[in-house]
Amino acid sequence: MSQRLPFPPLMLAVAGASGSGKTTLAAELARTLGGLHFSMDSYYRDLSNLPLKERALKNFDDPAMIESRLLAAHIAALAQGHAIERPLYDFASYARLGNQTETIEPGAVVVVEGLFALYFPELRPHFQLGVYVDTPDDVCFGRRLKRDIEERGRDPESVRRQYNATVRPCSIAFVRPLIDLADLVVDGTDTLDFKIEQVIGTLKKRGLLSRFGLREQA
Repeated sequence: MSQRLPFPPLMLAVAGASGSGKTTLAAELARTLGGLHFSMDSYYRDLSNLPLKERALKNFDDPAMIESRLLAAHIAALAQGHAIERPLYDFASYARLGNQTETIEPGAVVVVEGLFALYFPELRPHFQLGVYVDTPDDVCFGRRLKRDIEERGRDPESVRRQYNATVRPCSIAFVRPLIDLADLVVDGTDTLDFKIEQVIGTLKKRGLLSRFGLREQA
């Protein structure tokens, strides 16, 4: 059985539209601070009970598609320094991999990243800092197109249809308003190094690095 951390971790949230660059920022933040990059993507609802064609028609940019109760329980556990068993999700089939899970240890820093990292009210109290990555729609689409083709096996036309039908409308409805809930807003078109500097600078200014006994990694 995994041991509980002897102290609670520093919890950060990174939100933004699809293709905003939030994943890259979160991963580099976790590396810089020697912590865990925690993606919310594994918490999409399991659609294995539906035919594949029906699964593909679901709107994955609606927060209702996230199993928020399980996500909230896991974030709460990580915030207390406990390990969790995170479900494994396959984007090509829109389904979880049976009952398979992966053990996630919290580490001294947990960087929670996803479209809806700041959306669910039950998550927000666990975060010491919320970051929103603000990126123009045309840049977001270009990045999403490349990712979905290369990493998720989608064809270009289906990506375009999905973006226009659900991704951008849901971003406007559910994701972009989260900018008002963030403690820090960074420009998604800035260099990664500059965005990291902004976040680290804010953590230092708020005394969070010293409070949690942290320092940047080389």
